[in-house]
This record gives sequence, structure tokens and C-alpha cells, in this order.
Amino acid sequence: MYKIAIGADPNAGELKSYLMEVCKDLGHQVIDMGDEDAIYANTAIKVAKQVANGSADKGILLCGTGIGMSIAANKVHGAYAALLTDAYSAEKARTSNNTNIACLGAFTIGREVAKKILGIWLTADFDSASPSAKKVQRIIDYEDGNS
Repeated sequence: MYKIAIGADPNAGELKSYLMEVCKDLGHQVIDMGDEDAIYANTAIKVAKQVANGSADKGILLCGTGIGMSIAANKVHGAYAALLTDAYSAEKARTSNNTNIACLGAFTIGREVAKKILGIWLTADFDSASPSAKKVQRIIDYEDGNS
């Protein structure tokens, strides 16, 4: 089971509360990083730092579309956030891209779709033998200053 940091902007506070309960019901420990800050980047950076420094295993970020959260979270070294919109993107975000932060849009998907997406994302594992592994390593190398 994972320790999950979760945060949202005010547009997604209700979905955040629901998904916190979903994660707890699945046996995960949840760290509530808030949903009051209208400047979503502040919350995204807080959650991404928790994941990148190892205080949390995974992160979940929610805003109206999930786009802004994913952009902001990916500015933190060691954070690998993906906007998840369906079951396929959730699976591939983990198995092919080794993401550690899921971003979802409260205005674009409903509660049950969000629950399904997170269930898939939280149970899928990175396939280090896949052709994507070299691509992921290239991203890490660049991030570490090895251009």
C-alpha cells in the first residue's frame, strides 16, 4: 500500500474528499495537502515535493481540468505527473511512463470514472523491460543534467 499526498484547488475540493475516502478504503495512507489555494501551482508544488523527496510514495492532484496541476507538478525535480482521462491513459502512465503523480480534472470526469482511473493507476506497475524504459531513463538523465 502507498502513502499518497493529495491536493486540489477549490474547484475540485469535493472530488478530492471523495477520492481520499476511496484511497483509504483501498488501504492506502492519505496525506491531505489541502484544497483552499486558488493558485493551483502552490498545491501542485507542495504535493510534488512530498513525492519527490520520498515523504509520499504517490501524489494525486485535482483541479478543473488537471492540466495546470500536471504542468506545475512537472516543474519539481523527481516528480513525474500525468493527466489521466481514461483507463488506458491510467495504465500506460504507470506501465510505460513510471509516473508518480496522477492529475485529474473535476470538470472533465465524474466521480466514478475518477475512482476507476485511480484504481488502475494505483495497481499498475512500471515495466522496466519495456521499450519505454529507455525513454523514461532519457528523461531522468536530462533532468539530472546529462544532456
